[in-house]
Amino acid sequence: MNRMILAGVMGFCLLSPLQTKAQDVLKVTPTGRILMDAALYDSKNASFVNGVAIPDIRIGVKASYGKFKGKVDIGYAYGKVSLKDVFVERQLTSSSLLRVGNFVHQFGLQSSTSSSMKITMEEPTSNEAFFNSRLIGAMYLYDKNEFFAAASVHLENEAIKQTTDKLNKQGYGAMTRLVYRPFRNDGAIFQVGLSGAYETPRYNSQKELNHSSFVLGANFPTRVAKVRAVEATITDAKYLIKFTPEVAAAYGPIGLETQYYYLNVKRKNDLDSYKASGAYALLRGLIIGGNYKYAHADAGIATPEPGSLECVLGYNYTDMSDGRSQIYGGRLNDFVVDLNYYINKYMIWRLRYSYTNVKNRAGFDNQSLNAIQTRFQFIF
Repeated sequence: MNRMILAGVMGFCLLSPLQTKAQDVLKVTPTGRILMDAALYDSKNASFVNGVAIPDIRIGVKASYGKFKGKVDIGYAYGKVSLKDVFVERQLTSSSLLRVGNFVHQFGLQSSTSSSMKITMEEPTSNEAFFNSRLIGAMYLYDKNEFFAAASVHLENEAIKQTTDKLNKQGYGAMTRLVYRPFRNDGAIFQVGLSGAYETPRYNSQKELNHSSFVLGANFPTRVAKVRAVEATITDAKYLIKFTPEVAAAYGPIGLETQYYYLNVKRKNDLDSYKASGAYALLRGLIIGGNYKYAHADAGIATPEPGSLECVLGYNYTDMSDGRSQIYGGRLNDFVVDLNYYINKYMIWRLRYSYTNVKNRAGFDNQSLNAIQTRFQFIF
């Protein structure tokens, strides 16, 4: 009997390290995407020329080892190679993690989906104008039951492109996203959230504007032609603060997503602060595909199941003209109707019609754009 017990103990001691090692196996998965667009335009602006494009090609890898995960994503578009997601994260607890690198930090509902997964094919103009895309930094994320929270510190986006001797200094900032979601069931979703951010002035190639200004703006919502719609240059800047409340809800096959944006740039030399704002509302419905589901880790409505057909109606308003500070970046209204067919797990086909009107932009005539666009995308 004693020999049997001893043999069992020795077997357990030998087996345990093997089991531990088996759990900490390095797993590497390739990732990639291809977007193919076509567009027809109707506008008095001669810059809008009908055509086709491949606006985004990406290749990368995801890796995991025990409590650690990492991702490297390289993008190619219009003859230029660029770094996208490059980060490492560690799972701290079952409901929290810490991520460090270059990635999209959490600021509002739109930050939870990648650029290729926007339900209106292109993101609302207000989000492009007031958000930052990827930034070098660190983010703590908490995700449990009714609560979702993220807090980040970061450098300006130019920090990944140039060395400090070229930048002269590096701008920095911090942001957070807080979400309360009492309903997260299939066909019964409701959440409210609030995000806030602070930034110091950014790099500018003009010496007199370098780290004493902000240049904020957005293109017309298309990537076949890249034409600036709204833009404001805020000089003599001390710092920037902004916030965005959000609401996401779904009942059965009907969903709603909306955000409001407010931005304030405090300025030096007794100049009036610059203020800008915007908002969007997206009403979405599944013509085929059952009820909407919840994506817990993203704190938002999940991508519909393969085989689903979705219709989205949207409106966006962006106001970057501030009479008090005498900065006129333009006022934009955008209406969109979009169809999304989720072919399978990896493929999506989109069809979009939009009308965009811009006025009150200094140095530019008022202009409008009617656009019909389509996209086929393959993501793995």
